Parts: sequence; C-alpha cells; structure tokens
Amino acid sequence: MVKQFSENGVIIPENLMKKQADIESVATACLKMAQDKILWHNESDFHSIFICENSLGRFIKYGVSVQAGEIHSKVYSGNIPYLNYFLISYFLNPDIRKVLLVGLGSGILVKQLEKLFDKIAVIDIVDIEENILFIANNFFGFRESDKTNFYLQDAIVYLRNNRRKYDLIIVDVAGNEGIDERFFYDEFLKNIKKSLSRSGIFAFNSCANTDFSESDEEFFGFTIRKYKEYFKNFAVYDGRTSDELYYKLFFDIDSRILDVTNAIIFATDRNIDEDAMRNPSREKIQKISSICGDILRYTKDLHKIYRRS
Repeated sequence: MVKQFSENGVIIPENLMKKQADIESVATACLKMAQDKILWHNESDFHSIFICENSLGRFIKYGVSVQAGEIHSKVYSGNIPYLNYFLISYFLNPDIRKVLLVGLGSGILVKQLEKLFDKIAVIDIVDIEENILFIANNFFGFRESDKTNFYLQDAIVYLRNNRRKYDLIIVDVAGNEGIDERFFYDEFLKNIKKSLSRSGIFAFNSCANTDFSESDEEFFGFTIRKYKEYFKNFAVYDGRTSDELYYKLFFDIDSRILDVTNAIIFATDRNIDEDAMRNPSREKIQKISSICGDILRYTKDLHKIYRRS
C-alpha cells in the first residue's frame, strides 16, 4: 500500500499536505460552511450526504467536502469549478460518440456533455450512491434523456463486466474522506483500457500536493508511474484556476488554504498535440465558451504532458 493511503485504503487529500495550513483561514472557512442551510440529509451505506444552500447556490456535500452543485454569483456562474477541466476532452476529440461517466453528482456535467459533443449517441452513468439519482432529479433538475442510461453499481464491478467501447470515460469519485485506493491499481486501469475505443480518452480526477513532485516517495510520483504502465500519453492539469475560484467564491480568500489540489488526468493511446491543448482553435474555444466562458483559464493549467519513452 502506498504510504499516503489510510489504513482502510483511502487516499485522503489532506494527507498529502507538506505545509501547515493557516489557522485563521481555516477558521474563516469553517465559519462560512457552518452558515449553510441544510435542505436534506441522509446517511447512506457509502456517504454522509448533505444538500446545502447558501448565497452562492446549491451543493452536494459528502461530509464537509463539496462534491457537486451549481454556482450563481457576479464573479462566476456554472458548475463546481474543477469539473470544467473535463470539458477540455473536447480539444482532444470533438467527435466523441460514446461516453461513460462514473459519478453522477448533480447531473450538470451530463447536460454539458450532451450540449458540447454534437455526435454524442450514448452517455452511460454509473454511481454506487443509491440516493444520487433522486438528488440530481429533485434538487438540480436533472432529467435522463434518450441518450443516457443510469446504472446503480460499483464502478469496479461495472467495468469488470463491461463489453462496450467508449470514446470518453470520465471518473470522478470520492467519499467522505477521499478516493478509494481501488481506483489507482491494476484491475481498475486494465478494465479502463479494455473499455476504451482505440483512440479513446480516459479523464480522471485525482489529487496531488501542489508541488507535483514525481519522487518515488510521493503519491503523485506513484500515480505517474502507474499511468505510464497503461497509457502511451497522458496530460495532467494542476487545478490552479479551480482552486482560485473555489477559495474566493466560498470563503472570500485569495489563495489556497491547503497545499493540495485536484490533478486532472487525460490519458490516451492517441497522440496529444501540446500546442492544440495549450492554444486551441477559435472554433473549439467558441464551442466550449457557450458552456464555460473562461475555459482558456483552465487550459493554462496544463502541468505537463507525459509520453511513454
């Protein structure tokens, strides 16, 4: 087991911290969160779920962690900021037809994908949380379309039994504490590869310390080595823009409270054109801008493209 995994096999983002968090900022954040109005609460087999509302909008929390929701403010309106990185998959392949989404959340991303990809034919959605479809329907206005299929199932089991080939697989999974270690090991990655089309793209929301050290002792280094085993190419985005927006919007703080961040990985066996990722065409920018107006900020967070030597 990697040393950053807890005893029960979860990667806890806070365990990746190397610097002591600013106590005053943490206190401010806690005070702000305590002011949220709780609309609904449930203790399921997998999560402690809260549907909360505040001046910014409405959100799903697992424990104290915001997992999904919708923001409406003068500064920013839209999905939870880190989810916007997944839209960058359009720059890799605008002709995606078949999508697998692991983790429904509010359902907003599903609607965005349907709007973004003109040729999309199917979006299969897998989630282990028995309440999530009820939540998406009743608190966020999500409705299944003739292109969507929802499966209440453990994603590991679904992928093990899956026979469909997907052009895009997006995995965004977390519990109250963090991400289950099963999503970092061989069975999962083998079954992801099995489920991708020849030029398919796998997008995964991981985490890392903000220094993105590739040392053998660091969790990010472990992640990089694993992905090199299974993919010819992968790009990593460092989460800076989403962090800046999140801390400013939710806590009115101008910098990260914790030195840990999202690490959004796009893995594929197709070629990744770095220039196209950093400087996408005007047509592609216009297409995504109808969904996320400041998408160019997110493209600047490209940390590195890794290629198998």
